[in-house]
Amino acid sequence: IRVMVELNYLQAVPLGGFNYDNCIRNTALMAQTKAGAKMSYTKTGTTICGVVFNGGVCLAADTRATAGSIVADKNCEKLHKLAPNIFCAGAGTAADCDHVTEMIKRDLELHRFNTHSESRVQMAVGRLSKHVFGYGGHIGAHCIVGGVDVKGPQLIEVGADGHHKPGPFLTMGSGSLAAMAILETDYREGMTQQEAEALVVKAIEAGVYHDLGSGSNVDVCVIKRGKVEYKRPVKSDNFKLFAKPDGY
Repeated sequence: IRVMVELNYLQAVPLGGFNYDNCIRNTALMAQTKAGAKMSYTKTGTTICGVVFNGGVCLAADTRATAGSIVADKNCEKLHKLAPNIFCAGAGTAADCDHVTEMIKRDLELHRFNTHSESRVQMAVGRLSKHVFGYGGHIGAHCIVGGVDVKGPQLIEVGADGHHKPGPFLTMGSGSLAAMAILETDYREGMTQQEAEALVVKAIEAGVYHDLGSGSNVDVCVIKRGKVEYKRPVKSDNFKLFAKPDGY
């Protein structure tokens, strides 16, 4: 006996993996603009990098946040804590980097509470990659995740489209071309912590000097087994004249 099951709810299930409503919106906007005009966007700027050394990982970033040609923040914090043993350097849209890394941080903390185990770098990368992939690259979070877990020091790059790849040294952002020139020239295996710190600072400074979207100071985070050193800032080219820790 064949029983016909009512499956009307299937007709309400949206089909396809992506939403293309913005394509229709962009077409309508283009029709209202002058002939030959293009959709404009706000350019962002950053230089971030990471290096694996003997016994740990070293992350670094500049501190300039821009809104087009305007310097919006001279002391922006681009190194984010995901777990006690995992940090992340973020480039792209400041709000996206802040909120996405905070979401991953909460997920990892809940996982530690439930499993009573240390967070793993690959899990943080998996959660981050899965989240941004679902938005087809529209979340402006380009991240370099670094940490030390049971597998040792690890450094993994996660693009805004969800693609991720590991490496002994990585750099992202608008100043990454200048930074990569330094990293490819001076990096070697088995570096000490002091050598790694000097290398990432030199790479970030290359981005600061050759990219208008990068600038101000250099922040460094060193992650080793059971120890994290967050140095903010390491080098200060733009001193903050007025500061009140409790806020204004």
